[in-house]
Amino acid sequence: MTIDDIITLLKEAASEKFKINIIKLGIPAEHTIGVPTSELRKLAKKIPKEKDFLLALWQTGYHECKILTVLALNPKDCTDKEINYLMDGIISWDLCDLFCKNILIKQADFDRFIQRWIDSEDLFYKRAALTLIASTSTHASLSSEEIKNYLSLIEIHSDDDRLLVKKAASWALRELGKTNEEAKELAINTAKTMQKQDSKAKQWVAKDALKELVLLVQAPGRSRLISAKSKMGKEV
Repeated sequence: MTIDDIITLLKEAASEKFKINIIKLGIPAEHTIGVPTSELRKLAKKIPKEKDFLLALWQTGYHECKILTVLALNPKDCTDKEINYLMDGIISWDLCDLFCKNILIKQADFDRFIQRWIDSEDLFYKRAALTLIASTSTHASLSSEEIKNYLSLIEIHSDDDRLLVKKAASWALRELGKTNEEAKELAINTAKTMQKQDSKAKQWVAKDALKELVLLVQAPGRSRLISAKSKMGKEV
């Protein structure tokens, strides 16, 4: 299967309606074909898995080809230089988040990316750092000290009015809070502290996160906290 073959298959599976939705994410029309993610996941299982091939697929510039690269790439094969190269080509939140969950979180010592990017001026590098914080609470067993450190990073670096950053910061706060009852209280306290600070961005993040944090409960058989509004949560 060649790259041209893949692009042909993508065009055959394209949907004009889906393409319009993709463009709304901020992706230029010329960089998207308009293929639903469900179809991309099916195709990702069939394409060649060699790293050089997948990097060449990424270079086509098509949003769908970049998603296929992320879905098919072996995280253990990625060097830091290649990770930075791929990050530089990300121009949408969905690809950013997928890259974090499929590639970055599976790197040894992925925390180095959080520390390196959390104060970045680049929109997607900063969102990636916050997305990794959100993902780490479900990927690894965090100590109280680690949770406190991540909450501190969120508080310090949430003074950013860009919506994609604010949403990621809120998400990270909420995901850390779901770890256990202690983490919930720590996250709530962090949010309340942010509410009192002279920053509209931090106040937005805190208000958004608290909507869910205050409703979290421990359900039998669940390791993480869930919303009291969920079906299982209502039974607690």
